[in-house]
Amino acid sequence: MSVSRSKLGKSKRWVVKIGSALLTDDGKGLARDLIEGWVAQLAELRSQGLELVLVSSGSVAEGMSRLGMKSRPAELHLLQAAAAVGQMGLVQAYEENFQKYGFHTAQVLLTHDDLSDRRRYLNARSTIQSIIGLGAIPIINENDTVVTDEIRFGDNDTLGALVANLIEADGLIILTDQDGMFDKDPRKHADAKLLGEVQAEDAGLDSMASGESGGLGRGGMVTKVRAARLAARSGAYTVVVGGRMPSVLLRLRKSELLGTLMLPSTSRQVARKQWLAGHLQIKGRLELDSGAVRKLEQEGKSLLSVGVSAVSGRFKRGEIVSCVDASGRELARGLINYDAEDVKRILRCSSDQIIGILGYSHEPELIHRDNLVLV
Repeated sequence: MSVSRSKLGKSKRWVVKIGSALLTDDGKGLARDLIEGWVAQLAELRSQGLELVLVSSGSVAEGMSRLGMKSRPAELHLLQAAAAVGQMGLVQAYEENFQKYGFHTAQVLLTHDDLSDRRRYLNARSTIQSIIGLGAIPIINENDTVVTDEIRFGDNDTLGALVANLIEADGLIILTDQDGMFDKDPRKHADAKLLGEVQAEDAGLDSMASGESGGLGRGGMVTKVRAARLAARSGAYTVVVGGRMPSVLLRLRKSELLGTLMLPSTSRQVARKQWLAGHLQIKGRLELDSGAVRKLEQEGKSLLSVGVSAVSGRFKRGEIVSCVDASGRELARGLINYDAEDVKRILRCSSDQIIGILGYSHEPELIHRDNLVLV
């Protein structure tokens, strides 16, 4: 057993994500025997003291099966209708199985706005942690019945990583239809080798991940690499592993060498910076001059208006903006203290000029260092 793998046995909290292809037996309807097996393992782990959150795909696929749809709908209203129908069967299946072991479940449906708005983010965090504290199993899914492409997470791998950040989980376990991540696509290359342990930030992973997914889900190995990197920002490891392996979760808990372990390269960030680092919905962009870049990257200073040369996007005070250098490279993101139109008026101006230009001053900084994180 490697030192890294021993982390799995010492963890206090996991987020477990199960994909559509597994849950719906590749579109044939809910794979109830597999669900029964996963729930039995999750119940055993919970009884051992491991806190668990389940991120479950499958509502759209189950709805398609119930409604007799042969392919994933392209029209948004049909997709949302399928999700609404399928969510009923999905939650019912989990609830019935967890009840056998004396555990209650709680359905939590999230949209991107729930994690992009600071107040709603904190509310979601508090609710999920309360559910865990009460001994129930939170079952989380994207709210496909109301979500639009503009506010979509993109896939449940990303949602799983953001939930791991949200609740400060030790690990993200992604159950998939492959044994793990390979150096080549094993469906096309017989000599493909399973990657046992890698660093999540390893640039070589991008070329190894095919990015392909089945017709039911929106994911692929590329999304799993991205998810691992998001999870790593809060110090969480990610395991990508075959969900059909016998007792896979129990064996992982015993630190058995299964799947691909993707490790973080940095320690945990404080909760506020963790939230900023995992943010996906950027409202605007600030271009910084070389002096401001140096102040942020090398000196850990706040961002002042005098160091900003250009602004784009329509954002309000308190929303997330991205900070880039002259070449367009993103170096930081944070909570802005002024609306976009006001930022345009005070570009290149010193902090003591703000009140004279705007007639008021929220803060002397555009982004305070406590509300900014390097990326």
